[in-house]
Amino acid sequence: MPTPPTILCNAQGERLDHAFHSAPDGSGNLLVLIGHGVTGNKDRPWAVALAEALAAAGYSSLRFSFSGNGDSEGDFRDSTITKEVADLRAIVDAVTKSGFSHIAYAGHSMGGAVGVLAAAADPRLERLISLAGMVFTATFAATEFGETTPGSGFMWDKPECPLSEAFVSNMNAIGDVLSQAPDIRVPWLLVHGEEDDVVPIQESRDILARAGSNATFVSLPGVDHVFSSDAGLAAMIAIVLDWLGK
Repeated sequence: MPTPPTILCNAQGERLDHAFHSAPDGSGNLLVLIGHGVTGNKDRPWAVALAEALAAAGYSSLRFSFSGNGDSEGDFRDSTITKEVADLRAIVDAVTKSGFSHIAYAGHSMGGAVGVLAAAADPRLERLISLAGMVFTATFAATEFGETTPGSGFMWDKPECPLSEAFVSNMNAIGDVLSQAPDIRVPWLLVHGEEDDVVPIQESRDILARAGSNATFVSLPGVDHVFSSDAGLAAMIAIVLDWLGK
């Protein structure tokens, strides 16, 4: 069993907070990286529950906070999709050097958009899981923060999450991640709650239409954006484990 790195840093030298979950028998041959969404961190309840379930099922996992988020180093105002793609690439570099040769990525919300961009360009990601994955980045920025002034306002009125011009500009420059869908040639699972009021479920349906036959989509009735109900969380985890088992 490879030994995970104790220190993870991005290209800027900023330390990325992370937690490693090993399969009980130490024999897991797949490492699942778990990334969060906007204003999130590695300790979101869905991320912890998923990591623990993966380990119990025989899959090692590593949940982490992108730079500027949670306890990771860096300035939150610099947190953009482009920077987070680079963070993920740095983590893949590190775990690959540590001996992990089979790597999957599970990304939630904006972390899902990060996953699409990363997996489309990096063949080392052998499987991709999009959980309530964001597709239309410019639309998201306009819908959620269109009435907030970058540089002086906050995301969802959270003082610890200032809305920056860098974030808005990057979301607009990307626009959407639809064009990357055909470039993802590895097994790809998309899971989305039908009651998601942050990233509409239609976004997963739209990108599925651009994806190849390697993509699988599962909708969850009555489930919200963060899988907050016990039933919704259990359903998401069961789908992920069943899919990985196949």
